[in-house]
Amino acid sequence: MSESENGTGGGGNGTDGADGGSGALAHGLVPMSGRDPEEGGRVSTPLELLFDLTFVVAVGTAAGQFADMLAEGVYGKGVVAFVLAMFAISVAWISFSWFSSAFGTDDWLYRVLTMLQMIGVVVFALGLPAMFHSVKEGGHLELRAMVIGYVVMRVAMLAQWWRAARAAPDFHDVGMASIRWTVAVQAGWVVVGFVRMPPAAAFTVFAVLAVLELLLPVFGQGGAGGTPWHPHHVAERYGLFAIITLGEGVVGTVASSGELLGGRDGTMWTWNAVAIVIAGVGLTFGMWWVYFAVPFGDILVHRRSRGYLFGYGHMAVFLGIAGAGAGLHVAGLSLEEHSHIGDLAVVLALALPVGLYLLTVYLLHTLLLSAPDPFHLLLIGLTLLVLLAAALLAAAGVSVPVCLLVLTLAPFVTVVGYETVGHRHQRRMLADVAASRNS
Repeated sequence: MSESENGTGGGGNGTDGADGGSGALAHGLVPMSGRDPEEGGRVSTPLELLFDLTFVVAVGTAAGQFADMLAEGVYGKGVVAFVLAMFAISVAWISFSWFSSAFGTDDWLYRVLTMLQMIGVVVFALGLPAMFHSVKEGGHLELRAMVIGYVVMRVAMLAQWWRAARAAPDFHDVGMASIRWTVAVQAGWVVVGFVRMPPAAAFTVFAVLAVLELLLPVFGQGGAGGTPWHPHHVAERYGLFAIITLGEGVVGTVASSGELLGGRDGTMWTWNAVAIVIAGVGLTFGMWWVYFAVPFGDILVHRRSRGYLFGYGHMAVFLGIAGAGAGLHVAGLSLEEHSHIGDLAVVLALALPVGLYLLTVYLLHTLLLSAPDPFHLLLIGLTLLVLLAAALLAAAGVSVPVCLLVLTLAPFVTVVGYETVGHRHQRRMLADVAASRNS
């Protein structure tokens, strides 16, 4: 049966057998036989965009809780809780997005199951504050609501895999292996969520299960040839999720500047408010520019075997972006005199996640292309000097607003470097990769 006959091809615009882009429902069940990984014009569907919106709540909740803990001076536990939260958020989103790229049909059953997953995401997000509180208090690790949300999400995900296993003989083994391993790992999460155990034991089990989560694609798909995911579609999905996460920078800016506006109508702008707005928007814009300077879609076309590295390597990218949003919120709380930490800690709360983000983007660029660029070392060095300068200024007693403006320059080191010299290096690297693939 051809793709146009089974509804998995044809339009080539990401509506997965629907109506060529309008988002209209395919009124019958479309066989989930696998998408064409070279389909032209493939883009994210309205359903995928709607699904992403539920993660706005999850990322926002995690960043807000993290900012509150940092502002109270609870550094170590705050970082632990935030990493746990962003890990769980990223895994849930990655699981859906790669499956959708390979098997999405957008028929009525696919939509209903996606809605069920969205319900699970919301339940999961509602459990985040309890988890943060439990880490802060140091008692039992409270994961019950988060685990329930995951169970709901995975019931829907298992049903989707079952459809793919039945409809696509070429991917039957992949589907069944994914089902078995997902059930096994989720059973472990149910145990750690509902069985009371000492914190040390809970975190140990969490770490083991986290490793198994990262290995699920290897166990489920590695030996069977993988799934027919679309390189440009996957890259676009990650770019959109990066934008959603970057939105936390805007949210942090607004949350940070609200009480800094003077006058009854909020028109009396203080220097602190101006600095927060410039730093928040500037950092967010600079981080966006850096991310989209990397042609991840083109790279994945030639480096399909590195999809796993791309997919899970982005977890550090998302962590850094969301952490920067939390750091902006911390800065605002400090300027509003609602925090209990010093100026240096405030600056580091923003500088460290920004540094993590930028370094991870450089690392992904290098590893995916297998081509280190000496020019990157210069840009990384200058970026670290900017971040260090902001921290040293704070330690020397320079005001937080000035330090924030210095921090804003960090991503623009890369922007200027790319727009003047780096873009030529990148084109040459891509050409070399394409030539080696075709040789």
